[in-house]
Amino acid sequence: MMLWRTVGMVFLGAPLLLAPALAQDGAPQQGAPHPGRSVVMSKCFQCHTDAMFRDQRQDRRAWEAAIHRMIGRGGLWTADEVKLMADYLGSEFGPKPQAK
Repeated sequence: MMLWRTVGMVFLGAPLLLAPALAQDGAPQQGAPHPGRSVVMSKCFQCHTDAMFRDQRQDRRAWEAAIHRMIGRGGLWTADEVKLMADYLGSEFGPKPQAK
C-alpha cells in the first residue's frame, strides 16, 4: 500500500518538478525561434558557454564588433551568418532584454 502511494505521488508530482526546468531553456515559448539562434549555437558554442552571452548584454553593433573580433582570431563565417548572429544576439542579449 505504501509503495503504491509513493509511486502515485511521484507521477503526480513529476510535472510540478519539471516545469521550472523546462521554462529555463531560454527559447521563446511562442512562435519559431530566431533564425540566428541556430547559427550562434553551432558557431559560437564551440568555444563559448551561454554565460558569456547572458553576461555581456550589448547592443547589435557591439555584438557585430565582437563577432568580427572572433573572425580576426580565426572564425570562419559568411556575411549572412554574421548578420544573423548579430541580429539574434542584439535582440535576445541586448542591453534591454525583451519581456517574456
